[in-house]
Amino acid sequence: MSEKRPVGGRWAMAEYADSSVVVCPLDEEGRPAGPPERSAGPAEAVRARPGVARWVWRSTASLYPRLLAAGLRVERCYDVEAAEALLLGHEGAYGLPRSLSAAFARLSGLPVPDDPPQGPADSAQPSLFAAEPVPLPLDADPLQALLRVYAGQLARAAGTVRPERMRLLLAAESAGTLVAAEMGRSGLPWRADVHRELLTELLGERYPGGAPPRRLAELAERVSVAFGDGVRVRPDLPADIIRAFSRAGIRLTSTRAWELREIDHPAVAPLLEYKRLYRIHTAHGWSWLRSWVRDGRFRTEYVPGGAASGRWTTHGGGALQIPRAVRRAVVADPGWCLVVADADQLEPRVLAAISRDPGLMAVSGGTGDLYTALSRRGFPGDRAAAKLALLGAVYGQTSGDGLRHLADLRRRFPTAVAYVDEAARAGEEGRLVRTWLGRTCPPPGTAEPAGPPEGAEEPERPRGATPSARARGRFTRNFVVQGSAAEWALLMLAALRAMLRDLRAELVFFQHDEVIVHCPTEEAGTVAEAVRAAGESAGRLTFGSTPVRFPFTTSVVECYADAR
Repeated sequence: MSEKRPVGGRWAMAEYADSSVVVCPLDEEGRPAGPPERSAGPAEAVRARPGVARWVWRSTASLYPRLLAAGLRVERCYDVEAAEALLLGHEGAYGLPRSLSAAFARLSGLPVPDDPPQGPADSAQPSLFAAEPVPLPLDADPLQALLRVYAGQLARAAGTVRPERMRLLLAAESAGTLVAAEMGRSGLPWRADVHRELLTELLGERYPGGAPPRRLAELAERVSVAFGDGVRVRPDLPADIIRAFSRAGIRLTSTRAWELREIDHPAVAPLLEYKRLYRIHTAHGWSWLRSWVRDGRFRTEYVPGGAASGRWTTHGGGALQIPRAVRRAVVADPGWCLVVADADQLEPRVLAAISRDPGLMAVSGGTGDLYTALSRRGFPGDRAAAKLALLGAVYGQTSGDGLRHLADLRRRFPTAVAYVDEAARAGEEGRLVRTWLGRTCPPPGTAEPAGPPEGAEEPERPRGATPSARARGRFTRNFVVQGSAAEWALLMLAALRAMLRDLRAELVFFQHDEVIVHCPTEEAGTVAEAVRAAGESAGRLTFGSTPVRFPFTTSVVECYADAR
């Protein structure tokens, strides 16, 4: 092993079949700046070279957990496989294999191997993706393959539409992989005893043999009785529910809650309650508790950029969909607290920043409620109308009241509305759109377009647009905003991680626009200020100098359920 000495700059680290690694320093263009050196493993390599500014490696998911297990932390990295996915997307090749082996094969004109299969996001089992690297073609040397792919990626990034933004995006995505690995190791504080108590309170006693718990059985009986005629209805089967309502003369297109609430029928109330409790039973019930909570922590595998927009997903445990009732089990350790920070009206503020609309930037320049401020600029104090108009612009709600309110918004903030209108038009025409930093949307047919939020009005179809084109337009309209918000969130997490470096505080949870830090009670004020500063820093770094502010609603609590 090399003599321990302070170093800097960028170093490459390649894994070999015997579990050893070979490292070497790199110059600004990704070429070797010194001789390669072998270490017994990644931990030995990092210990021997403190102060490396950035490690370049195949995959954070593969290497970093081993470093964390050894009590080591790295400040920055460059994840070649994460970068490959972003660069492929920018080149219109979204979804092609992203592994180091695939990237090397493309450069070498060789057959490209498939990536290992990934489990579906939020699946019930942990993913083994990236646990074993795909073998390199022609027995290529891992370090030489890594260096060639990395240098090629730097050149490709330099050739993109806005190279400075793409470089920032690649750095942000790699920073996110470090945060994800650290959060997966730390885990979210979770009281199994509290969880069991609330399950009994909500669902009643469990019956042997896998039968539904008492409360679900009672509600299922009430639903059947409400339909009469002695017909047994399975509330967990949508087809059963739709047929039962059809026999009652009521036509449903789905069993979504918003559609059921519009019906006047005695089965609706017990059915809605059954659906709520059934989700808790299946997604966060007793079996979930046994599978995912150990040693007082809920641990999942976070997947940065798991969604097409760049939002994170998880493999296992449904970490991004913790019901409010279940949050009662998320309790800080004795003497510690949870700092829960939720970014305020993030996507509308992001729209202001990326569109550069002067009026909307001015409205977004305060730290108060954005929709209230917006209502004072043309919606006669009607906050609900202002919110509907702005979210309608982002999500494409253009019928009924949404159409009228959107017309008002277009008159007052024409640049902002034109920005998302152009993104929607590009999608309808089959073109690609990009986020502020350069993440590119999937080509038509490769990702499920996002519809409006539950309960939202269905957008009108633009003249001449097919239903699939209309859906594609909604997807790209939202993509440019939601994806740019995901970029802000990555840089916020990176800044917050750096600010917490010398504290005992630990990042333990993140979803879209919310972050939770677990810290000693005496550090809560410092952590809350760090969250605020990280949000503002990310705004400047992502979008440049604008009047737009990115405030948080922050709560310091012992229990997650008590956060505002």
